[in-house]
Amino acid sequence: MDYKKIVPSQELRFKILNLLRFIPDRIMIDLQYRIKLGRKPDLKNPKRYSEKLQWYKLYYRDPLMTQCSDKYLVRDYIKSKSLENILNRLYAVYNNVDGIELNELPEKFIMKTTNGSGTNFFCKDKKEFDFQQAKQSLNKWLNRDIYASGRERSYKKIKPKIIVEALLEDPENPYGGINDYKFLCFGGKPKYIVLDVDRHCNHKRNIYDTNWNFIDVSTDHPNFGDCYPKPERLDNMLNIAKKLSEDFPAVRVDLYLVKGEIYFGELTFYPWTGYVQFEPDDFDYELGEQFILPGKTD
Repeated sequence: MDYKKIVPSQELRFKILNLLRFIPDRIMIDLQYRIKLGRKPDLKNPKRYSEKLQWYKLYYRDPLMTQCSDKYLVRDYIKSKSLENILNRLYAVYNNVDGIELNELPEKFIMKTTNGSGTNFFCKDKKEFDFQQAKQSLNKWLNRDIYASGRERSYKKIKPKIIVEALLEDPENPYGGINDYKFLCFGGKPKYIVLDVDRHCNHKRNIYDTNWNFIDVSTDHPNFGDCYPKPERLDNMLNIAKKLSEDFPAVRVDLYLVKGEIYFGELTFYPWTGYVQFEPDDFDYELGEQFILPGKTD
């Protein structure tokens, strides 16, 4: 079922999911999985990666996951690992839109909420920045119940803020924007690397093993073939991913490599909300074999 065609407005979809918040997590996750992937999930004896991520949402609890899902508080976790050198420059933190002092910000920046994904604005020229529109969207995002949308437990207790960071740019990147390296880690070990390029125009996605061997797999974004060279600082990024994933059964560590410098992106515990269709389908099982489920926690 293509639910996006039935309800094309993302904002309306969030409102509907918020109204359905009373539905127990187990039932809602089962329903969403069926709608988005067209099959019933096995949550008693999960084998697929996508199924195990739903189990992870339902049964695993760790307050550290909430801290690390918060785009502001995660900075303290990065520092605790002695990796402050990979943190992007932080210009400001605000509790609400009324506190934003635009005149105190640099000409270029990225402004985002700490409680979601894709809730950001890229300002390349402050003179052209539509601040009123940004304030309206930020207000909506701050009040959005991210937990209700996908039942991702780590977002449930985040107290949302607005942060402003340096705008990372790479004008020499042939794909446009900056490359996003996502390390799928299990038990503190990076196993696969997802490379996202040209995310804002013609989004494409490749998957590699940790030796940078191309894996011919596609998701909701097509791959672009075995044509991208191995990053010069891949070993450094793998070491960082290992260090940042060592406290969790499974996590995706997102890093940027810009002009030879490594920057932290985010930690994601339920990649793609767990509703990801791989082509070929066998890769869902291959990832699932890497994900050793921990015991249930309260």
